[in-house]
Amino acid sequence: MILKQKVRVLKVLANDNSRLAEESSLVIMDIVVELMDGSIANVEVQRVGYQFPGARAACYSADLLLRQYKRVKGKKKKKKQFNYRDIKKVYTIVLFEKSTAIFHRYPEAYIHHFRQTSDTGLEIDLLQEYTLIPLDIFKGILHNKGITGKLEARLTFLCADEPKYIEMLVTQYPEFREMYEEVYAICQNVERVMEMFSKELRELDRNTVQYMIDEMQEEADKLKKEIADKKKEAEAIKKEAEAIKKEAEASKKEAEAYKEEIESLRRRLKEKGIE
Repeated sequence: MILKQKVRVLKVLANDNSRLAEESSLVIMDIVVELMDGSIANVEVQRVGYQFPGARAACYSADLLLRQYKRVKGKKKKKKQFNYRDIKKVYTIVLFEKSTAIFHRYPEAYIHHFRQTSDTGLEIDLLQEYTLIPLDIFKGILHNKGITGKLEARLTFLCADEPKYIEMLVTQYPEFREMYEEVYAICQNVERVMEMFSKELRELDRNTVQYMIDEMQEEADKLKKEIADKKKEAEAIKKEAEAIKKEAEASKKEAEAYKEEIESLRRRLKEKGIE
């Protein structure tokens, strides 16, 4: 429904370590699947939308396309057997739990499809398509209009946890009841839930530690700068004090010279009986 065509997942592909790495806990889910026609879709759910969503999606799509190219070409025994016709579409689908400001310029739209087109009307399939879904905007529309179709039902299952929406969903689409029961059963097993989230918790811990290290480093750099500034200030005061001391010593010598000159003058006057 999201891709506006009938699809069936053939298999889930392992997330290759060569994919673009991001040390962040903003991603809730990231899964790559192969569809029946050989095309590949990357489905990602973000807790908080990244800045520059277009540039980020384009980079991941390019990485996904290159990954498919290497995989398809690797399956061919001879290079001559490989043809660019073997490369299928790649879809990048991103769902945002909390979307960035740019999406809120379109408060009535919660599904944005993108694909590359020419300015002349020439049709060439450039293989890359994108779908961005701000779930927070969808929830606002859901509040006003309710569930109006199967796609909205699935998005409601993904983002709504209020009892009234759950009741509305299972009333209109009873097949979702089984999914909620499965989720409820999983939540009853605390150990299993912890296993599910242990990786994310480790990621959060690592990010928290890194944040603390960065914060401590920033504080240490600030303190180091303050110490350096104080040292410069102390050195300036010391130089100023030394200059004043030299000036005082020069004044003292000058005063002593005047004193000796006066004493000499007095002696001469006394000798002449003028005193």
